[in-house]
Amino acid sequence: MSTLAVDDIGLLVTNDPELGEGPLGLVRGAALVVEGDRVASIEPAGAAADQRFDAGGRCVIPAFVDSHTHLVFAGDRAEEFAARMAGRPYEAGGIRVTTEATRAAGKPELLELAEGRRREGERAGIAHVEIKSGYGLDVESERRLCEIAARLTDDVTFMGAHVVPAEFEGRADDYVRLVCGPMLEACAPHARWIDVFCEEGAFDADQSRAVLEAGRDAGLGLRVHGNQLGPGPGVRLAVELGAASVDHCTYLADEDVAALAGGETVATFLPATDFSTRQPYPDARRVIDAGASVALATNTNPGSSNTTAMGFCIALAVRDMGMTVDEALAATTIGGARALRRDDLGRLAPGSRADATVLDSRSYADFVYRPGVPLVAQVMKAGILGDPWRP
Repeated sequence: MSTLAVDDIGLLVTNDPELGEGPLGLVRGAALVVEGDRVASIEPAGAAADQRFDAGGRCVIPAFVDSHTHLVFAGDRAEEFAARMAGRPYEAGGIRVTTEATRAAGKPELLELAEGRRREGERAGIAHVEIKSGYGLDVESERRLCEIAARLTDDVTFMGAHVVPAEFEGRADDYVRLVCGPMLEACAPHARWIDVFCEEGAFDADQSRAVLEAGRDAGLGLRVHGNQLGPGPGVRLAVELGAASVDHCTYLADEDVAALAGGETVATFLPATDFSTRQPYPDARRVIDAGASVALATNTNPGSSNTTAMGFCIALAVRDMGMTVDEALAATTIGGARALRRDDLGRLAPGSRADATVLDSRSYADFVYRPGVPLVAQVMKAGILGDPWRP
């Protein structure tokens, strides 16, 4: 098998402290040697290989791992966004608007739209994504969304429990029974995870527990949307049930932080959502200092975070959430991998998948220092460098 050396790397982030300086495992003057779809070794610049890509002294980081997206949908909610910018508060019920458009769209249209968003994310440095369903909210539509998502990633999340659809208004328990029964049966073959929006206006603690336990019984891993719109039971429920991740975490009580610090559940922050909804930014510093694991993700969706720009999320996390640049970079790479319980992603060490991003910069600090500037020069996905994205 031939080898490829990404050579003359000015600063390489490995996310492996055994390979270099500090928690990010920084290596200067390096070559990343790849064999097939895996990292073979980290060498000094000038390492021998069958092929060579000259990084020109620039910075190379592990490609971003986006552990929270809703890429499969139709329509947009630009008017809702404009109204929110004018002062109207965010409400979870806007999801129903997207549900109507998504149900009406055909499978080819939905796949084309999702592929376009996937390509856009890769241009922004995202090599791996998790994709949720949740804009179908009936058995056939949710199955279709999971099937489409499975064309784009092996981290598909069934999220029939996004909100209660209009046809079940006032009958949330009946809808939960549908989610836990026929809908789960139809979607589980295409999914790795199950998620629930545990929030006022969506699903309460008992309903959320029922959904998560049904998913676990079907062999799916657990994820939770929690504590986005106000204090609530989502974080502690996620930790109690051993969920891989609880996402949003905007409103955290001391008991929530203690639970995260004492468990294995990753707190995934979605700062572009707080930007879009004009809610307070989470206090990530408080969670990190308590000893909990954290991640950052884009939450790409039409209502509250219509972006694939992970660099923007890094800038927000550093400016408004109390994170250092190093912590934010780790949260978008190895943090995202931990939120998906993947040990093959988010780092550049021998044996890991060769997902890397060559920056048009000598330092990853430019994500914050030069916010909004396109910094991604090349993306390597599973050992393929500079190839157009394809499913």
